[in-house]
Amino acid sequence: MGASLRRLGRRHILSSLPLLATVGCSPAGIVNALVPNRGYTLMKDVVYGEGPRRKLDIYLPEKISGDTPVVVFFYGGEWQYGSKDIYLFVGQALAARGVIAIIPDYRVYPEVKFPGFLEDAAAAVAWAKAEAPRYGGNPDKLFIMGHSAGAHIAAMVAIDPQWLDAHGMKINDLKGLIGLAGPYDFLPITDPTLKIIFGDPSEWPKTQPINFVSAHEPPALLLTGTADKTVDPGNSPRLAKAARAVGAKVEVKEYDNIGHIEIIGSISWPIRFLAPALSDTMKFLAEQTGLPLGS
Repeated sequence: MGASLRRLGRRHILSSLPLLATVGCSPAGIVNALVPNRGYTLMKDVVYGEGPRRKLDIYLPEKISGDTPVVVFFYGGEWQYGSKDIYLFVGQALAARGVIAIIPDYRVYPEVKFPGFLEDAAAAVAWAKAEAPRYGGNPDKLFIMGHSAGAHIAAMVAIDPQWLDAHGMKINDLKGLIGLAGPYDFLPITDPTLKIIFGDPSEWPKTQPINFVSAHEPPALLLTGTADKTVDPGNSPRLAKAARAVGAKVEVKEYDNIGHIEIIGSISWPIRFLAPALSDTMKFLAEQTGLPLGS
């Protein structure tokens, strides 16, 4: 597809989303309606802890070998909202390429403040490691992935050891971290609601992934869009620089003219041409596992 055609397609699809939303269709609903209904089996509302928001969905590939890698994906929503049901397009994309995708819900504000959502995320990851063999997954090929606030949550769980320690795990039990448009170094906090969520300013440094980098953390792939107006694109290279300085392995991919929603949207079939987020993710998974995964 030529550059001019890509621009035309992008303008057409993105300009259509607000119009469709006015007639009762959310952008995610539109994308999910176009997702192929093949290539996976969905197991919904599997319980990983107490309470209505401690459930997860599992997307199983058609072929499972017992060596199948597992990705736990955390969605964004400013630590205040979101639902696993919205991310069918993520689960299908990964499962259709030979990966078991697990998408948990987790508690958000006002039910919890920091670190409640991290506690839930660590519990979901520990559940995935313990239960992976039951679904044909390899617990030694376990990855965590997230977008936006979900990338912050994934990074905290992968980098700050206390959250997995609480479940008898170590951060090097993870095979890798994949972050899309994540806030990893976002002080000072200025938004009034986020000030409540993250508490006393004297404690804010404990909320930042960049402050916990170590040589023991798993390899990471950080994806960001240069046109992101929601999360400063500089978060990804800053985290990578800090992590590399202590001997960690981090790769950064920056996509020109891609914004905060476009980067996660590009995982979905209808608008995958926007950015190679899915193919870059699959390449990273293949490199870390040594498996011939789909691209």
